[in-house]
Amino acid sequence: MELPALKLPQINLPFDIPVLLHPPIDHFVIAIPILVLIIEIINLFAKKKAIGVISFVLLVIGMVAAIAAYLTGTVDGKEAFDALTQAGQSELKEHKLLGTYLMLASTVVVLFKLLSAMIQRGLMKALFLLVLVVFVAGILKQGKDGGELVYKYGANVERVADLDSDLFDANEELDDLKDQMKSASEKAAQKVEAAKETVKKAASAAVEKSTEVLESAKKSAAEAAETVKEKSADAVDAVKEKAAEVKEDITTSSPKTEAVEPTTAPAE
Repeated sequence: MELPALKLPQINLPFDIPVLLHPPIDHFVIAIPILVLIIEIINLFAKKKAIGVISFVLLVIGMVAAIAAYLTGTVDGKEAFDALTQAGQSELKEHKLLGTYLMLASTVVVLFKLLSAMIQRGLMKALFLLVLVVFVAGILKQGKDGGELVYKYGANVERVADLDSDLFDANEELDDLKDQMKSASEKAAQKVEAAKETVKKAASAAVEKSTEVLESAKKSAAEAAETVKEKSADAVDAVKEKAAEVKEDITTSSPKTEAVEPTTAPAE
């Protein structure tokens, strides 16, 4: 069952409460109510007034111890809170709330003890014992929760605090390394993009250069073919002209054939 939230006014003491004073005081807060319960059960049979007085004095001492446990627990809780995990912090808050109720309940137990001493009736004594039993049960639960805070969550344990500090430093270094790796990755990505852009530009320039060279080669080939064609035509014309000259020379230099008249034989 979850207890309703309860917040007491802040108490300003004229002195500072040392840290780690809460654990030794808790022993008295736990032991005294259990001892009073045992004494009250014995006094049910013994019925000694002196035992009742001792019980009352012990309950008053237990009430003072409960107030001291509340004050010292507040100091130790503030010291331990930041070093605890989220689960430990939640457990500490519940521990403080139950401790506040138990501190107030300790005054109620003292009040019921006074009433049982003033009203000599069995019903009042039974009611006091019932209140005392419930108070002891709450004290035992509070002791169990306090032990878990120390042994499970490491509340105000110096070694755990050192480890938490080391873990915090390691997490900071890890975050720095992550930032450095992220920065290095971004720079590498930028270099890769720059290299891709350079290769792209080089490939584009090579394609343009190849196209220009190809066009130039085509143009040179066309010019060469035209030149060859012209020279071939000139050569053909020269050959034809030379052939005509040779033919003409042959025609001019060949001897003319004279006509030979037939010779008439003499008549006999």
